[in-house]
Amino acid sequence: MMNKIICKRIYDAADENDGFRVLADRLWPRGIKKEKAGIDFWAKEFAPSNELRKWFSHIPEKFNGFSERYREELELNPGKSDFIDLIKTRLKDGNVTILYGSRDTVYNNAVVLKKWLEEKTEAR
Repeated sequence: MMNKIICKRIYDAADENDGFRVLADRLWPRGIKKEKAGIDFWAKEFAPSNELRKWFSHIPEKFNGFSERYREELELNPGKSDFIDLIKTRLKDGNVTILYGSRDTVYNNAVVLKKWLEEKTEAR
């Protein structure tokens, strides 16, 4: 069975299916203690820029534009190759869970990051 990349709110309880847990937000989520978060890697350098995040402001109508711009930021990120290699390596051992703080489970940066990583690692 192929391991996969999963998206999950950081406020949801961790479980054994999560595997390697990656926080995809630039800002630490409110109300979560670092010890309780169970994060293996904080990918804050791969979160959307503050300017992009503020522009998007979780407005669903802006999601397509946000997705395009965020993907451009990911492509231009100098640490992109190392990050993709890390995720590929972790997928060999189990699932990778992309964690996010947003209340919106459909229109958020983790959804875009997951799809981008699936393309780069060929995880489905």
